[in-house]
Amino acid sequence: MTGTAAAPGSQWYDADAGPLVRPYAMTGGRTRPGPSNVRFDLIALVVVDERTAPDAEESLLGPEHRTLLALCRCETQSVAELAADADLPVGVVRVLLGDLLEAGHVKVSSPVPPARLPDERILREVIEGLRAL
Repeated sequence: MTGTAAAPGSQWYDADAGPLVRPYAMTGGRTRPGPSNVRFDLIALVVVDERTAPDAEESLLGPEHRTLLALCRCETQSVAELAADADLPVGVVRVLLGDLLEAGHVKVSSPVPPARLPDERILREVIEGLRAL
């Protein structure tokens, strides 16, 4: 003990201390998801693949992987929702999802690219046709 009192507000408690494990430790220093370098959009939907054996291989996963799987079991979630619910940075979630995807634990459905959406003119014509009925 140094004999000096700590200044008020200088001590950290629980959540105020920040994460105990740094993001690079959770991903093993990786910044890209898996060898296939798949890119997860923030709005890509993630669901657990029911064809995989739930308990056998999950025991080999890290706690963050298991947290993401538990969140996906409750309901289909986007990458952004998973990051928020797991309280993890989006970059970390993308790397962890890459691991889960390659191991066959999850399925990811990418959003429809804007080029594949119907033309606005066609949509307006359909609306006008419906109004004419």
